[in-house]
Amino acid sequence: MALIEVSFPGGKRVDAHMKGFNIETDQPVYSGGEGAAPTPFDLFLSSIATCAGIYALGFCQNKGLDTEGLKLEMDIQQNPDTGLISDIDLKLTLPDGFPIKYKEAILRSINLCAVKKHMMTPPEITVKTI
Repeated sequence: MALIEVSFPGGKRVDAHMKGFNIETDQPVYSGGEGAAPTPFDLFLSSIATCAGIYALGFCQNKGLDTEGLKLEMDIQQNPDTGLISDIDLKLTLPDGFPIKYKEAILRSINLCAVKKHMMTPPEITVKTI
């Protein structure tokens, strides 16, 4: 059985089914979709941000630190010639009273994100018919 099974429920929708979850995607109206769900690329970007976020959260929880006010934001820059992302900027807002002694450590923790690690050493992707 495959890790992820993809279905095509109609229109520009392409949904993934994995581990008992249904992950819906759609295209924006200007691309012929209904805009009823995030695009696959939106989910890709979200996976980077949420992976970094879970490492930030885990760091605080492991240290017994309050997470009220903890926030992570992500911005991207695209290469105008290729349309591909050239830079990803993560901005971490630390909660009031966050111990300064842990500032560098939480950043190191975020850099352990598995999604980032896979982007830095991407897997080979093969496509075949069966």
